[in-house]
Amino acid sequence: MKPWFKDWFNSPYYHLLYSDRNEQEAADFIDKLLIYLQPFPESRMLDVACGKGRHSLQLAAKGFDVTGIDLSEASILEALASESDRLHFYVHDMRKTFWINYFDYAFNFFTSFGYFDTLREHENALRSMAGSLKSKGLFVIDYLNIHVAEKEMVPLNEKKIGNVSFEISKRSDETHILKEIVVNDDDLNEKIYFNERVARFFKDDLIKMLTAQDLIIKEIFGDYNLSPFDIEKSPRLILVAEKK
Repeated sequence: MKPWFKDWFNSPYYHLLYSDRNEQEAADFIDKLLIYLQPFPESRMLDVACGKGRHSLQLAAKGFDVTGIDLSEASILEALASESDRLHFYVHDMRKTFWINYFDYAFNFFTSFGYFDTLREHENALRSMAGSLKSKGLFVIDYLNIHVAEKEMVPLNEKKIGNVSFEISKRSDETHILKEIVVNDDDLNEKIYFNERVARFFKDDLIKMLTAQDLIIKEIFGDYNLSPFDIEKSPRLILVAEKK
């Protein structure tokens, strides 16, 4: 059975549904993160699960040497149009080894983790990301705060964009937050079904997983303003870790 993300992330409906993502918020987050990290000029940076490259583009524009990888061929095909001497994109599965001991920074933004069926696959992904870093390199993972996500979960939501309407239902079980997306396209005669599954990893889960890959936790933030993490209030769980 094909993993859910291979169909969904390559679908034009995925990009349509999330077309209103806040680009300014993403840009502001990158600015604040760079102020905190203080990377040296021309640092090598890896953007894991980069999508169409919105974060990669911002990092490259600031003079860093950026490589974006993503499993979605459609996203990388679009990102390739922006390639330059310091911006590169590849179709790559994060669970597999990439360039070893090469990057000064590795980033995994916007809940681009937690998609797999087994803990071993998640561990393999973290091992690959950690392995891509030089010694003393920094890894930043931007995950959702499960406590707040479940507390604020809307069981059913509808959204219409042009001639396409989406019915989005959410729930959680013991291991995942689950989302089912039903697409009604006026140009088609039948509904199309997609789903998303994100693992219920809490702060201590991620700390344990990162530590197992020789990553030392340096900081934990709770939002894109880099406020301290509050388990009851923070919308995000952003961990900064250093490779031994």
